[in-house]
Amino acid sequence: MVPSSASGQDIDGVAAGLAAVLPALHRALDRRLAQDLPYARLPEGQLAVLRLVAERDGITVGEAAEALLMKPNNVSTLVSGLVGQGLLERLPDASDKRVVHLRVTGEARHRIAVVNALRDGYLTEGLRALTDGDLDALGSALGALSVLARRIHPSGH
Repeated sequence: MVPSSASGQDIDGVAAGLAAVLPALHRALDRRLAQDLPYARLPEGQLAVLRLVAERDGITVGEAAEALLMKPNNVSTLVSGLVGQGLLERLPDASDKRVVHLRVTGEARHRIAVVNALRDGYLTEGLRALTDGDLDALGSALGALSVLARRIHPSGH
């Protein structure tokens, strides 16, 4: 639902601005991480699976596929690669042996912590260079951006 005070032109401008700046911010963070990580960066698909499993310990491949909007066989392939690297474990379900639950390993938790610390440091560094007004505006926008992300997600409607 669009507020009655917002014009279509305002919304179009905000949409175009977000579509331009969010990927640029993501790329800038990725490039900084690639420079500073002490190990090879995982491909984006594996990284998405690893992040999801870290958030939802015990998730199944099917549940992960649904959450990531991917096909289960593609997620299964990504999981196999992560298991081979010692970053994920497959745990058989107690009642249905066809189902496996996924858990990140200690090594994966360590790497996630390193990435999060670097990313947070880059963002903190950048935020410190902003004016108080810019910082307030970003802080105020966080809630709206979270709602927007949920609304755009196919299951959010």
